[in-house]
Amino acid sequence: MAQGLVMTLLGGAILRVSALSTIYVNYVKPGFRPLLIAAGLVIFALGVLGLIQEWRRPYAPARQAGGPPGPERPHGSSAGHDHSHGPRVAWLLCLPVIAIFLIAPPALGSFAAERDESPQPRPTALDAYGALAKDGPTAMPLGEFIGRAWGDANRSLEGRQVRLTGFAVPSKKKGQWYLTRMQLRCCAADAFPLKVTVLGVPAPRDDTWVEVTGAWVPTPYDKLPKGTVAPEMRATGLTKVAQPDKPYE
Repeated sequence: MAQGLVMTLLGGAILRVSALSTIYVNYVKPGFRPLLIAAGLVIFALGVLGLIQEWRRPYAPARQAGGPPGPERPHGSSAGHDHSHGPRVAWLLCLPVIAIFLIAPPALGSFAAERDESPQPRPTALDAYGALAKDGPTAMPLGEFIGRAWGDANRSLEGRQVRLTGFAVPSKKKGQWYLTRMQLRCCAADAFPLKVTVLGVPAPRDDTWVEVTGAWVPTPYDKLPKGTVAPEMRATGLTKVAQPDKPYE
């Protein structure tokens, strides 16, 4: 019975975050939604089927040869052994499921980004980036900004205004902070931060989502260790925004 209930709750939790809401994007890439829905339906159906079979299972009384039927015992018990601790332990498996129902964990934020010290590989030089508009800031993902700053042989960012969106992460150096987005390879377990150093405006509170307008600050990256430097941006404007529907890049 406990196994069936746990499977039913687990399947329901998966369906809640994938089919009935968009919470799943806090944990995996959007393209995994059909697979999550299918897995949730299968697990939920197996759990319900197990419960139905358990309820329909007959409880045969113990009989002694030539004697009257013995007293009916609780299902799952055996002579000389106390298994009352079994269901209690099984119910502990429901705690993660209940947490998903009651307090769905949010997307990764500054806590994860600040503690990820693994250097990211530096992009190779490319000529595929197009020129940016001269009038008005150009909105772009953080990943594109970092790619242009690190690997664009034509230096298309130089002298151009851009607009980036991310959350605030503190820096150990005074006068700067990081505008950050997490990028997924597959799921939240392998996420890594994309960081842009922001200069010129005070740092918002940690995890505050903001839209920053400014210009790239050229840096002699060739003289620095690969993958250890966040591109710099001198900000001219900052606006607080709501967390995007898809928080990861």
